[in-house]
Amino acid sequence: MTTTATTGEAGTNQHYDQDPRVFGLYLDETRKYSSGLYRRPDDTLDLAQQQKLHFVADRLGIGAGDRLLDIGCGWGSLILFMAANYGATTVGISPAPNQHAYIAERAAERGLTGAVSTRLGQIEDIEVEERGYDAITMLGSIVHMPDLGVVYEKVRRSLRPRGRLYVSESCYRNNAKRAEFAGRDNSVFVRDSIFGWGDMRPLSDLIRGAEDAGFTVIAVDDLTEHYYRTIEDWLSNVERNAAALDAIEDGLSEKLVRYLKTANAGWGFTTKHYALTCQKSR
Repeated sequence: MTTTATTGEAGTNQHYDQDPRVFGLYLDETRKYSSGLYRRPDDTLDLAQQQKLHFVADRLGIGAGDRLLDIGCGWGSLILFMAANYGATTVGISPAPNQHAYIAERAAERGLTGAVSTRLGQIEDIEVEERGYDAITMLGSIVHMPDLGVVYEKVRRSLRPRGRLYVSESCYRNNAKRAEFAGRDNSVFVRDSIFGWGDMRPLSDLIRGAEDAGFTVIAVDDLTEHYYRTIEDWLSNVERNAAALDAIEDGLSEKLVRYLKTANAGWGFTTKHYALTCQKSR
């Protein structure tokens, strides 16, 4: 597995570059940091995250030999999964240095070193080959990208004809809710104290950006209820592992509980979570 760096490294969002042990204490076993997909009332967090990754693969139509780029790859759950289960060659981009060594170790353990690689930096700063990928994913990462137009245009150029883009993101219900809630204390706390920077747009902004870049929107999925359950499971993990989290950073468990409860309080009223599938049809 190879890892290359870019000048975008300086823009790392602080939350994602914490001690890797933090995420092992409250996410699922793969450290997937986005919504799961719960099909039954008794589904565990681990199962829900596996089901979500199969769902993404289905939306993309991914298959053996395809090349996939995951922008904001986190701890590598998606790129490792698509390589192991679908025979894809995968590349992950992340601005958080701590994540790259972790992904390299997991790839080596699973015999995937030749199929999985990562690049260190921000997508805006990285040179990506034109028509180099059959599929591109952004799960919970576009919220950290200030210029949607630049990102969508770059992604479209990087896709082969008929290639697909999967974007999932938490969104304000509409622009009115964004104006009403974006400046409130808890919203500012999550944006600044947790992530360092982020901007939840309404779904209409994400669709407009995709269409303006020349994409065809082929599916929109509402995953709000699934993300609520995912966060409830994360909260249970935080509460169970509070002592271990606080040993890493004093007061960390309380900070995470506030962040996660703030997120779950708004679903359906202030915020939604959508998955958007687009295709490079022309």
